[in-house]
Amino acid sequence: MPKDHEIARVIAMHPADNVAIVANDLGLEAGAQVPDGPMLRERVPQGHKVALTDIPRGAPVRRYDVIIGHAAEDLPAGSWVNEMRLDMPSAPGFEGLPMATAKVDPAPPVAGKTFEGYRNADGRVGTRNLLAVSTTVQCVSGVVEHAVARIRAELLPRYPNVDGVVALEHVYGCGVAIDAPGAEIPIRTLRNIALNPNFGGRSMVVSLGCEKLQPDRLMPPGTLSDLDTVRLQDNAGYEQMIRALMESAEEHLAELDQRRREVCPASDLVLGVQCGGSDAFSGVTANPALGQAADLLVRAGGTVMFSENTEVRDGIDQLTARAATPEVAQAIIEQLAWYDAYLARGGADRAANTTPGNKAGGLSNIVEKAMGSIVKSGTGPISGVVAPGERATTKGLLFAATPASDFICGTLQLAAGATVHVFTTGRGTPYSLEAMPVLKVSTRSELARRWHDLIDIDAGPVALGEATIEEMGALMLDTILATASGRATKAERLGLRNALALFNPAPIT
Repeated sequence: MPKDHEIARVIAMHPADNVAIVANDLGLEAGAQVPDGPMLRERVPQGHKVALTDIPRGAPVRRYDVIIGHAAEDLPAGSWVNEMRLDMPSAPGFEGLPMATAKVDPAPPVAGKTFEGYRNADGRVGTRNLLAVSTTVQCVSGVVEHAVARIRAELLPRYPNVDGVVALEHVYGCGVAIDAPGAEIPIRTLRNIALNPNFGGRSMVVSLGCEKLQPDRLMPPGTLSDLDTVRLQDNAGYEQMIRALMESAEEHLAELDQRRREVCPASDLVLGVQCGGSDAFSGVTANPALGQAADLLVRAGGTVMFSENTEVRDGIDQLTARAATPEVAQAIIEQLAWYDAYLARGGADRAANTTPGNKAGGLSNIVEKAMGSIVKSGTGPISGVVAPGERATTKGLLFAATPASDFICGTLQLAAGATVHVFTTGRGTPYSLEAMPVLKVSTRSELARRWHDLIDIDAGPVALGEATIEEMGALMLDTILATASGRATKAERLGLRNALALFNPAPIT
């Protein structure tokens, strides 16, 4: 009787698929027998595809019951199917798409789900109580970095109910074509980040004085007091700049320290979801389970944002069909068409996504990657679309139209109002943000074991049949709610954080 690790385990996503991925940790060697399938003709690494039937040259290769490519050569049953043996199909067009046609019986509401959050004056609820120090221009970043270090060391210990201090730094504000088409995206991104519920609806703004992006252009009229704004050029030297920043910070900290967590319904939660460092298991374990959690949160009245334009583009027909109304479907088309045009202006190669790491993890091309990415949005109707840098104004499942870059996507979801974030990964990435807690989910147990102090949830048991998608999704939702209530993520315990990254499609002068 062979040992468990010697038994060939493969996963097909749909009965119509003619490929399956290898689940064994070390892959499968030539001669391994696929249960009820072919014998492998060559070694196939973990996460990579094996042909279940003979696939002649030019024939479609199907995974998720979607054509992910055409065979570039004859692929006999048992062959390794990788990116070198596939021709990528063309991107789908924007004409003749199904518009709000996916009619499903509404699932019953989920009752009784709550978390302990910080309610703001405008009714929105944060998951952390943070002082935000916004900046209008990159020139002030060095001074702000020093000031924030002193605020944390000298002032923060006096205010035990404040979770931390976040510097919202960026490379923007002066040498930019500030009135050019597209320039409004980074400006409104910075504005809406500063107003995120995790910051109490108010933040400090640090200006140099001579920059193009002045504080009264960055923030809405009437929202800045004299103590909210520190202009460095008004001060006589470095030490006076630091004193001015610390005086403003102390006033803000005293106000934030009065806030207390209170029990809030799950309908007040805004969740951002994203994947990065993906592999073939992303669409098998972590992302479907996250989609289940997303469905549960939306059924509880909450808000879930999914994103990544290039990673949903090849499944646009799925998105427009799931739109709650034809108007939402049209908004999805408009955002993705705008992004197509943006990429075309830069001569971007569609095949550039996927990355070398994605391919090493078994993802052959962007079509296959898109199918695995979309499933983290769950199955419910898409109730709205959020343009880059805008703030979400509706609840439910939302498409936040962002680039696929992990850092830009997270930054734009923060601007849209997300207060907690779930990031799934198969290859592994230490990505985290300081402005909102980021839960990292591994697609494979091997990664969770190796990165035991970085991964919050291991979705690998789904691949082994040790947990169902439904069970893992319920676990994820419970973990999300606990995190929103103040339980630290592993990245927060380590003090691990990445910088925010603005999306600026406008020229730099």
